[in-house]
Amino acid sequence: MTVSSQEDRASGPNAHALAARTQVVVQGDVAATRWLAVGSLLGLIILSLAWELWLAPLRPGGSWLALKALPLCIPLAGLLKRRMYTYRWVSLMVWIYFTEGVVRAWSDRPPGNWLAMVEIALCLALFTACAMHVRLRQRSARAARAASA
Repeated sequence: MTVSSQEDRASGPNAHALAARTQVVVQGDVAATRWLAVGSLLGLIILSLAWELWLAPLRPGGSWLALKALPLCIPLAGLLKRRMYTYRWVSLMVWIYFTEGVVRAWSDRPPGNWLAMVEIALCLALFTACAMHVRLRQRSARAARAASA
């Protein structure tokens, strides 16, 4: 398809209907990525607390390392309120927890190394959800601008 025929199709009478259909599909995907991001963030918070307090603490009776869950609580409100900026910086912050998971997966004994592997999986899910959420919202905004133009 040539560039001119793409432009004709995008600016023709069906452009608004195409943009509306794209908007509906994208909105469903945006909601799914939002809930995946919130779910994996909550999973990381619960895992961090349970890991350091009960499941495999560094010291018997729990450790102060459970405080690592506090920075994870900060972006929860922003994700629930659909703030794009929060999705962007969470996708960067999650790599700190991913790195901790990788280090502890190779250095801890069971069950600590298994918990670290769960942490790695949750971090990857959170990063993927945040990246896809931002990408889909930007695509949706572009489609809306194209439909209004």
